[in-house]
Amino acid sequence: MGILFVTLAGHGHVTPTLAVVAELVARGADVEYATGAEHAEAVTGAGARWVELPALPDFRPVTANPIDEWFPHYFRAMAATYPVLLDHCVATKPGLICYDSTNWPARLIAHALGIQAVRTVPHTASNAHYSLMDASVAQHIADDLARFVAEYDVDLDIPSTIEAPEACSIVFVPREFQPYEETFDDSFHFVGPVLGDRAAENWRPHHADLPLLFVSLGSVMSDADFYRACLDQFGDGAWQVAMTARDVEGTEHVDVRPWFPQPAVLKHASAFISHGGMNSTMEALHAGVPLVVVPQTPEQAANADRVVELGLGERVDDHAGLRAAVDRVAASGTIRRSLDRMRAAVHGSGGAERAADVVLSRTPRGA
Repeated sequence: MGILFVTLAGHGHVTPTLAVVAELVARGADVEYATGAEHAEAVTGAGARWVELPALPDFRPVTANPIDEWFPHYFRAMAATYPVLLDHCVATKPGLICYDSTNWPARLIAHALGIQAVRTVPHTASNAHYSLMDASVAQHIADDLARFVAEYDVDLDIPSTIEAPEACSIVFVPREFQPYEETFDDSFHFVGPVLGDRAAENWRPHHADLPLLFVSLGSVMSDADFYRACLDQFGDGAWQVAMTARDVEGTEHVDVRPWFPQPAVLKHASAFISHGGMNSTMEALHAGVPLVVVPQTPEQAANADRVVELGLGERVDDHAGLRAAVDRVAASGTIRRSLDRMRAAVHGSGGAERAADVVLSRTPRGA
């Protein structure tokens, strides 16, 4: 019996767990990791054995409101993993399942088979006093959910595909970032962001004499109007820009690539325009970089509002205001002091070592 991690997809969901896996393997734990092929190399690089799950299909929205399309798309992908993961767990009998909070099939299987479980939460946690996301955003999965419940005879409703409690949760944010943090009991372990080997990646800006702006909307969403606004507003040479994008031509001062080593870039950045994904937000706070958040989803909007509430940056919903917001956050002494306090909290949260301690404390002897 070993430890099975389960995270289907999403760099912001997989990446925080990799340093924990590496720490567990370094301590002699036997670790498997069930995920899509996109992440196979990353999980084997962390020392785990890869267990293949059906991949998350490409998301190509066709309406003006992609969130309405996203939840059915993701639910169907999750449902496809259920029989594969169930067969694997019946055959191998893991001693502990560590599952991403969005991967409800792993939770159903752990509870059905009587396997100890730890939930990993890559965003702010929810409880009776605070909820990150209203389950109504997933109302469009109702028909798919009914078919799944009927086929597999499981207890599942819409809210529990978004958020369901677990006896032990590892949260990859510092407690100081968590809204209503005083209401969360000791079943929630706020370990902060975990960068692992990514913290040692190297990257250098082209111009040592210019402040650096990093721009990224993450690995899922894209916005051509946003990219054009960045090119227009930061093309005067006052800033050098590293921008993660595809199908966009760069300029002399705007370096456009499909991927950057984000922690390495943030070490040099004076500001970060981000979609507000939690992984990106935490990596910015780890580096002490002020944020301008352009949210694309309800979760990212909540992160943006928390950034503003804690004085760590600004939220921008109008692309026309990007340049002014960047100039303000980079120059603000108040934001700098707030960032210094939060950066200290991030570095004091325990990271991968504390997360591994929690996992091992829940692992049955001999697993």
